[in-house]
Amino acid sequence: MSALEGPSAFGKAVKAVVLTLCCAVVVVPFAGIVSTSLATREDVTNAGGFVLIPRSISFDAYNAILSGGVVTRATLVSLFVTAVGTLLSLTATTLLAYGLSRRGTLLHRPFLLVVLMPLLFTPGIIPSYLMVKSLGLLDSYWSLILPVLVNVFNVIVLRAFFMELPGEIIDSARVDGAGDGLILWRIVLPMSKAVLAVIALFYAVAYWNSFFSALLYLNDTAKWPLQLVLRTYVVNQSQLGVDQLGSGADLPPAEAVQMAILVLSIIPVLLVYPFVQRHFTKGVLIGAVKG
Repeated sequence: MSALEGPSAFGKAVKAVVLTLCCAVVVVPFAGIVSTSLATREDVTNAGGFVLIPRSISFDAYNAILSGGVVTRATLVSLFVTAVGTLLSLTATTLLAYGLSRRGTLLHRPFLLVVLMPLLFTPGIIPSYLMVKSLGLLDSYWSLILPVLVNVFNVIVLRAFFMELPGEIIDSARVDGAGDGLILWRIVLPMSKAVLAVIALFYAVAYWNSFFSALLYLNDTAKWPLQLVLRTYVVNQSQLGVDQLGSGADLPPAEAVQMAILVLSIIPVLLVYPFVQRHFTKGVLIGAVKG
């Protein structure tokens, strides 16, 4: 058969079967999670804890976790940490990357080496904990933000993008009397929307999914983010009581509550990603062509 000919019917069938199996491996578990969270107690009991197609739909699990208990409070904490952390991280990363992209700035190379140092020598858990403790950040929401405020990889990507911007535009603005701050705000940032959207997505997903920092630095369970609640009550199979859910009604099945918490932790990423997706490939590739 010639190399220029298309695949045979058998080859197409094999590819279709493989793609179908791959899709099923991804879709079926996710569909089961959503279905179990919407299932009634009878459906959960009959299915052995994992419902793929519920006979009837019930929102009791979502009403229970969103009725003002520990899950509702943890969701608000995660939203606050994600929003504030993403804004501060994006601001700090942008300022640092722009400063490092200007080769004529004072002490450019030493500062660049200092920024790249964490890629080679990562601080351990104990030094990080002692630093957070010495700063008085234990049991504070800032302990979830400040220790991970700047990601070196994101700085490198953003710096590479800034270095690729046409120097003539920046030079002409400087001739017209614009300072570095005005150039960054009026020229550089509007030209960097794609890569900034990608960096913001990286930070937002990292803050939203983070639980280890809370596990280390937060002793007060009232300050736990959603991911730590997810780890405690879903991964570790701990039971949620009526007082923890904030609901006076009878509890839904434990499996439905656990799957509802899992769905709740996925929804924000699913809602944000479609709006950033059109910038994703462009931003990553442009920022990574050269450094």
